[in-house]
Amino acid sequence: MFRRREAVPFAFVAEADRFRSNVAPPPRLRPSASQLAGRTLIGLTVVAGLVGSLLFGLPALESPVSPKAPSQAQQSENR
Repeated sequence: MFRRREAVPFAFVAEADRFRSNVAPPPRLRPSASQLAGRTLIGLTVVAGLVGSLLFGLPALESPVSPKAPSQAQQSENR
């Protein structure tokens, strides 16, 4: 009987699925205290800018009170 041999490219692909590298990546460097402080300050600045723009923008988003419907105080003055 003939023994069936796999072609080289298919064997390589089949082995590629279970291939594990024995080379470990270098360890991640921990940020220094000044880098942490800088990131924190940048984050706080961004958040403060968003909150400030929201506080200054809310009055502009409010709809003006229309004087079409007289209030009860105005009705009592007219009587």
